[in-house]
Amino acid sequence: MDLRQQPSRLAAAWPWISTLARLGLAAVFLIAGGLKVTDLAASARAVNAYDLMSYDTAKVIGAVQPFLEIALGLLLLIGIATRLSAAIAAVLLVIFIAGIISAWTRGLQIDCGCFSKGGELTGGRTAQYGLDILRDVGFLALAGILIWKPRSKFSLDGVLLGER
Repeated sequence: MDLRQQPSRLAAAWPWISTLARLGLAAVFLIAGGLKVTDLAASARAVNAYDLMSYDTAKVIGAVQPFLEIALGLLLLIGIATRLSAAIAAVLLVIFIAGIISAWTRGLQIDCGCFSKGGELTGGRTAQYGLDILRDVGFLALAGILIWKPRSKFSLDGVLLGER
């Protein structure tokens, strides 16, 4: 195998790697937002369970968050403004991770609300903060790939830039 061919193979693989990252991250945000958008009061309670702000502020954030997640998911799905969308997703994920770490260090027993209605855990259930953080770090890695290499297949960015 000629080592000079290796960089060109990797370069050819990046758009496909970025496509998988883009579609995976789109699915994450569409699912997360879609699960919350049908019950904005529960979304507000999930935000409030972190005990980081007033209930009125949590209510506003809980109402806006699902729509922001869906909007990001749609932008990533169609592949428009991919780098910007990934950067916004990365900021949100860092905020989510910080919130989970904060709840963990303060001994709160809550469901993070990432893919559920969230809130305080009942019935002897315990929080799985370590797994939640690892999951979100994985999603953050997908966003990082897209910030670094935003060009992907089947994207509106590619159509607008005249790529095949």
